[in-house]
Amino acid sequence: MQKVNNKWIKLGVEILLLAALFTLVQYLITAGLLKQYYQISLASMCINVILAVSLSLINGFTGQLSLGHAGFMAVGAYIAAIMTNMLDLPFIIGILAACLGAGLAGFIIGVPTLRLKGDYLAIATLAFGEIIRVVLQNIDYVNGPAGIMGISKLSTWPWLYGGAIITIVVIVNLVNSSYGRAIISIREDEIASELMGINTTKYKVLAFVVGAAFAGLAGALYAHYFYIIKPETFNFLKSFDILVMVVLGGLGSTTGAIIAAVFVTALTAALQSFPAIRMVLYALILIIMMIYRPQGLMGNKELSMKTFGRIWGGRN
Repeated sequence: MQKVNNKWIKLGVEILLLAALFTLVQYLITAGLLKQYYQISLASMCINVILAVSLSLINGFTGQLSLGHAGFMAVGAYIAAIMTNMLDLPFIIGILAACLGAGLAGFIIGVPTLRLKGDYLAIATLAFGEIIRVVLQNIDYVNGPAGIMGISKLSTWPWLYGGAIITIVVIVNLVNSSYGRAIISIREDEIASELMGINTTKYKVLAFVVGAAFAGLAGALYAHYFYIIKPETFNFLKSFDILVMVVLGGLGSTTGAIIAAVFVTALTAALQSFPAIRMVLYALILIIMMIYRPQGLMGNKELSMKTFGRIWGGRN
């Protein structure tokens, strides 16, 4: 009984902290106390958290090397923009369509390619991302290389923050479920998982589809915050940025993906006038990480209220 009460107390504290953060930022925005620069940075952080956490499900927890996450983001961005700007449908419909469209794309690419492993899978997913970009460049309906401009700014702070929280909650609960245990077993030893009767292809496709769907959500929020989307926005470098966040945070850690997404976004914003320096710093950070902490910042560990309680108790 005591354990149940403690669980609910911790859940209540976590919800209270999340609500307090949301309320504080919303107040600063409404009161005009938060500069546009910081608002853009916060929006980018929320979008990158969604991308990093969703890719972490594929690369970190399932152990599949995907390099085409920007392609799923592009699918979501374009579908959402078409739904709202061209078909004049509500934003929520655009978001749902973006998630479904990206998830469907993940299923289409996942079924044939997830039977591959290692470098072969990485090349296949990279090719998919490039195919999406090239196809978008040659579709006149979405203005080809020029992209879609004048998209309504519908991605407000509640949408961005809510999207990030929903992504984290869904993926954390998936990882902690029986499906998640099957997914993690594939990462640890795929052959042993098959011998235990686990349909490895099924669970790999499941993780791929869920990760792709949330990448579509990130694309929809991105399109409706930054007004304009172009095929070049979703090139290989975008997929690489997301991969850096996952590797830096730690393969198999949702908390690590969140921390890395916030750090990389802040670093990118600080060095936006020096893109070459940014790439050099990325390389240096990754080299140092691979030498001194190859498992990433968090490894496969997670931060929780229990962790902070232990730290506080140890200090006392």
